[in-house]
Amino acid sequence: MLSLGVDLSQRPVRAAMLDEHGEIVASGSGADAAAAAGEATRGRTPDVAAVAAIDGAIASLPGIARVTQCSPGAAAITAEVFMGAARGARHALCLYIGDEVFAGLWLDGKPWAGAHNRAGAAAWLALNPVERQDYRKLGSLAAEVSSKGIARRLSWRIQAGDRSRVLEQAGGSLDAITGDHVFAGARGGDGVAISVLRDTAKYIGMAVATLAAAIDPEVIVVAGSVAAADLMLEPVRLECARRLAPEAMADLRVEFSTLGPGAIAAGAARLAQTTRSA
Repeated sequence: MLSLGVDLSQRPVRAAMLDEHGEIVASGSGADAAAAAGEATRGRTPDVAAVAAIDGAIASLPGIARVTQCSPGAAAITAEVFMGAARGARHALCLYIGDEVFAGLWLDGKPWAGAHNRAGAAAWLALNPVERQDYRKLGSLAAEVSSKGIARRLSWRIQAGDRSRVLEQAGGSLDAITGDHVFAGARGGDGVAISVLRDTAKYIGMAVATLAAAIDPEVIVVAGSVAAADLMLEPVRLECARRLAPEAMADLRVEFSTLGPGAIAAGAARLAQTTRSA
């Protein structure tokens, strides 16, 4: 049975097709769901498909009889459980941090959506007693650690008088600074970028510890464009250890995803297979 997953949570839209063994046989991307699906299927018609979308909208996928929807968080944790850092876990969680911030929960061997399908709204984790306007608009955690949040915090540091080579890398425009610029600056030894990412790791570590204390999973996987293991993994683990009881930390694995940007599409495809066989 061929299954197709389409990820509408990021741009470009990504799609992945899995065979009956859960192996990725094709993938693609495009400006919209139809283009991404066409690139991934290349003329073959999947038996089932699933669309991962933050707003819950199902895209039209011509020629496919059964299309279901899932949250990007559910797709992300499914990918990690079946092919990633949480492989084989019965209780796991994926904290996705990129342009958007969300989580996927895998409890007792299946995705868990909560009473109102809002489980995993990690963007709204309240980890700072300060009230800011962007907290109310985006959520506290997302305002601090999303790609735009990281870029914004570095811009504020420059406006406050700190000197950073990142501004030059962004063409001299504060508005042009991106999260990728900050990561590149940190890898190049820029002190302000390193400091901003150190604070980012603290927020992520606090979020991981909070989720671990509430859910008690075997493993928490941090995924998304911010999951730069070379810069962030050990600081996140250290911060998490500072916030959890020693026995809880001893029973928890904290990992960074290695699946790449196509993971949500692949996880959605795997969920489509699971739904069909249930």
